[in-house]
Amino acid sequence: MPSAAYVSPDEIRKGFSKAMSDMYRDEVPLYGALMALVAETNSRVLSADPGLARQLRRTAEIERLDMERHGAIRLGTAEELATISRLFAVMGMQPVGYYDLTPAGVPVHSTAFRAVHEHSLQVSPFRVFTSLLRLELIENPELRAFAEQALAKRAIFTPGALALIAQSERDGGLNAQDADEFIRQALETFRWHHTATVTAAQYQQLSDQHRLIADVVAFKGPHINHLTPRTLDIDQVQAAMPGKGITPKAVIEGPPRRRCPILLRQTSFKALDEAIAFTDAQGSHSARFGEIEQRGVALTPKGRALYDQLLNAARDALGAFPNESNAARYVALMEQHFQAFPDDHAQMREQGLAYFRYFATEQGLTARGHADQPQTLAALIAAGHVAVEPLVYEDFLPVSAAGIFQSNLGDAAQSHYAANANQAQFEQALGRQTIDELQLYGETQQRSIDECLKTLLK
Repeated sequence: MPSAAYVSPDEIRKGFSKAMSDMYRDEVPLYGALMALVAETNSRVLSADPGLARQLRRTAEIERLDMERHGAIRLGTAEELATISRLFAVMGMQPVGYYDLTPAGVPVHSTAFRAVHEHSLQVSPFRVFTSLLRLELIENPELRAFAEQALAKRAIFTPGALALIAQSERDGGLNAQDADEFIRQALETFRWHHTATVTAAQYQQLSDQHRLIADVVAFKGPHINHLTPRTLDIDQVQAAMPGKGITPKAVIEGPPRRRCPILLRQTSFKALDEAIAFTDAQGSHSARFGEIEQRGVALTPKGRALYDQLLNAARDALGAFPNESNAARYVALMEQHFQAFPDDHAQMREQGLAYFRYFATEQGLTARGHADQPQTLAALIAAGHVAVEPLVYEDFLPVSAAGIFQSNLGDAAQSHYAANANQAQFEQALGRQTIDELQLYGETQQRSIDECLKTLLK
């Protein structure tokens, strides 16, 4: 079959993202209320800030704002991780970054499956934060053996999904009919199950070790535990959530509110307590929650080091995990410490703290070939021939991810694991190396510079 008959991985990802959103809205009605609130907020922000609207139009961010979302799943075995990597590859999603969540007491390590090129991200920015349970961190050997046995019995992919993954790998793609069927089959892996695969007592044993362990081991599939729309003002959403019958968590994760946002800020409502049928009794389980994100500019290694330094200083000064009782003090400490991080895109660029995209302007295009046309990037920018816009951060923050896990599982869920990164073990399970996200941002920035110079200095 000619390759022209195949649906692009970007379009399959776009279709899967919509199908996932529709399924989750049916399963979690509050998600629909959250989406409506975010849409209202974004509309209000764009009306009130023409400069931001122009920036988003120039970068084409405006076109993907309504479809911007990420999901999160938790897997139990190396085989599940390797297979999910193949499933996501059909949709053009690759594993970007390595995240160790053990410092926050969460016994998993993770990666983010997403598109890696800016053109693919424009079609669909859908990403899935994918965690693998660290069974070796379960201290009780009998419980660890039980968890291994329970996970070994389950099959989280449908035979149809596995067949279509293999077909896509063999043929180099899927036609429209097969792509639609792939989306239907793949969706089953992420569906919620009201029945557990363990007894109530076994569930309690797993939960006593860590509630996330019970969430992974006690069910026949890795239900999607949240989807996350993107807002342009997370503080407005946080303030408006109670009026919509949604109780937000106490603290917005990530950096403090800024005129020029950096990296990622996120908030959420607590996990739903949902009825579950164990193999011998009725009970309940909390796993799925609603999350909202606001994305800022991607930071360079220098910017990330400064961010980490300021975040750690604020948390050290707080002396505790941020929660409802210390939320106001934590916010004040974050604002105080982050005064050391420039709140201006031009300063961030000059100091090498963040990544940017470069665009040829109408003025620059008009001046092409003129004798007095500037010949360097700096001169082109100064003359108004090249515009500079922040490159949006597409990934996650290890501390933020861990914080979201903790806040939604409840403070009592926290366990104490020593910082225990093991990227080599994770990549062995994955079957490939993860991609360095900072390298991707550098490549995107350089492509935009090269394109500007090629266009203007012909």
